[in-house]
Amino acid sequence: MTTRLFHISDVHFGVENAEALAEVARAVAEERPDAVVCTGDLTQRAKHSEYAAAAKWFAALGVPVVLEPGNHDMPYYNPWERFTDPFRRYNRLRQAVPGGFVSEDVVLVPFLTTVSAQTRFPWSDGVIKPAALQATLAQLAALRGDPRTIIVTAHHPLLGKDDAGKNPTIGGDAAFAALAAAGAHAIMSGHVHVPFDEVRTRSGHSARMIGAGTLSTRLRHGAPPSWRVITVERGGVIASELRTAGVAAVT
Repeated sequence: MTTRLFHISDVHFGVENAEALAEVARAVAEERPDAVVCTGDLTQRAKHSEYAAAAKWFAALGVPVVLEPGNHDMPYYNPWERFTDPFRRYNRLRQAVPGGFVSEDVVLVPFLTTVSAQTRFPWSDGVIKPAALQATLAQLAALRGDPRTIIVTAHHPLLGKDDAGKNPTIGGDAAFAALAAAGAHAIMSGHVHVPFDEVRTRSGHSARMIGAGTLSTRLRHGAPPSWRVITVERGGVIASELRTAGVAAVT
């Protein structure tokens, strides 16, 4: 058996790419993946209107939806809410879209890399909080011996673009090593608006890093809007197909 996931990220409702979203919706309707996984930045400024547009689009897909919050998904114009209840609007969206994804081939384990404030500026890159890491490690520990492929879902890539450069995710190196040691086969993320798929290693432990591009108008480094079709079998078998909006699929 296999499970097919559509991996999208950084939709940024408010500055979304309408044509790219329509293309993804058509593909969902035609191919009926087992779930759509969105790894954060659902909105641009976390406005109520942006969340309403996101809820309408995700609900219309008609398949289970798995979401992670991104740095853009906390209130931008309401500091009080950002610091007292930063995920209130995001949690309402989660309740409004179809959930219930269960698979005999893969289990998705969430990992929160988004914080409401940090000691550097801007507050966009990832920060690994001990409590968030321990929560994910506890779920991985409960899955020890599970034959399914284990994929961690997060917004921020845990490692930098290359090993020689500085890691923009604070605490990401140690977190990557810990998750890989705990049995994670792969980590799906977004944030950088450029797709990637590579095996990385920290402290002798390896895992696959899979990143979707963006479905917004906020393009970077010449990368067009894109998403991934992830096909998963038990035992860590993962096939990833990159699809670029308006362009033929690339394996």
